[in-house]
Amino acid sequence: MKVALVNPAWNYEGSIYFGCREPHLPIELGFAKVLLERDGHEVLMLDGQIEGLSNAEMAERVADFGPSMTVVTTAPTYLFWRCAPPELRVPRDFLDRLSGRGGRRVAVGPHGSATPGAALRKLGVDLVVCGESEEVLAELAGREDWTAVPGTAVLRDGELVSTGPQAVSRFVDHPALRWPDHWIARHAHHHHRFDELPRHGVGAEVEASRGCPYECSFCAKIDFRDAYRRREIGSVLEEIDGLIAQGVGYIYFIDEIFLPQKALLEALVGRDVQFGVQTRIDLWKPPLLELLGRAGCVSIEAGLESLTAEGREQLAKRCRLDTPELAALLIEARRHVPFVQANLIGVVEDDPALVDHWRGHLIDHGVWANEPVPLYPYPSSPSYRALWGLPDDKAWERAHAHYLAAFDQFSDIQEQAPRSLPELERRCCG
Repeated sequence: MKVALVNPAWNYEGSIYFGCREPHLPIELGFAKVLLERDGHEVLMLDGQIEGLSNAEMAERVADFGPSMTVVTTAPTYLFWRCAPPELRVPRDFLDRLSGRGGRRVAVGPHGSATPGAALRKLGVDLVVCGESEEVLAELAGREDWTAVPGTAVLRDGELVSTGPQAVSRFVDHPALRWPDHWIARHAHHHHRFDELPRHGVGAEVEASRGCPYECSFCAKIDFRDAYRRREIGSVLEEIDGLIAQGVGYIYFIDEIFLPQKALLEALVGRDVQFGVQTRIDLWKPPLLELLGRAGCVSIEAGLESLTAEGREQLAKRCRLDTPELAALLIEARRHVPFVQANLIGVVEDDPALVDHWRGHLIDHGVWANEPVPLYPYPSSPSYRALWGLPDDKAWERAHAHYLAAFDQFSDIQEQAPRSLPELERRCCG
């Protein structure tokens, strides 16, 4: 079978999206491509941002390829499935331009995982994958009858029909990914990199582990990438060595939580590559922070979320350290790593004066603590379910309206005048 895998040409105008807007490798599609080709299928993989292609151009390439199945993702990258743009206008625009060509149409991503009925209706696709998609796509490509493939949903006579629970990938035995040379050559962006110039080589993203053992209230991961798994270290190192050979000098680990793994860090010490991670600082001891820096880490995004014990409790952080202890660990990390960020979320329980005090203390010691970002209650987060229960077909609209009503100013990485979800989707999904 011929299969097209498409990451559309993203546009964030008017969106509340607070993820990075630079191109990133579509790791979910990369793993699907490996598994599909292993089963003998012919695969065309396109990425609008990395390749500089419009949705119209990609639609023509897909049509010329003549696939029996076309897959489109509803988030710009696996890195941001947890904070994807709520609106589906971009993948729908690609599908409209494909205009019935490309065989059976499948959507993967957080929208179909959390709200399959809404995603099916808004996108007009034949099927959505609920959960992690790579093995499911391989199984779909091997069957004429899709009705019994687990982890999927369709509309039948206008009613939602789901097959079993959310799909969960084995992941641990995923092989090393290989990306086209021209993709890597165009990937100049070093994600979450704010230390000094010049920078060595182009950038890339790697996934060494998947899932997180914690259940913080704000984190949208219930319907995908939930259970913690660690990929075989040999495959991770093989992938990194391949990227280095392609001219990569910086890697960002997209792991939900980069846990201390001494064997991986020791293996990276001798490799000519720098890297960034997102982690919880309370899980690291000073000797491992020293090893992290020696291994080549130049960027840490530490999910602190709140600078008060009350705020961390409200966010269900399950953190045993107090604020002075956390601050000391962040400052210790900064001794070994050029850029350390204490990532903060706006929490009403936090005393603004106390937040300002601790932000100032960290910044004075070289640790960047951002202004707290307003919290969006994504349908796959506990915070959404605490407010409204299980998500339904109007979950994204409900969360979006709540967010816009709750805040009159936004993060400096967001649009300052975001539009409502019906406005954003009117032309494509109305």
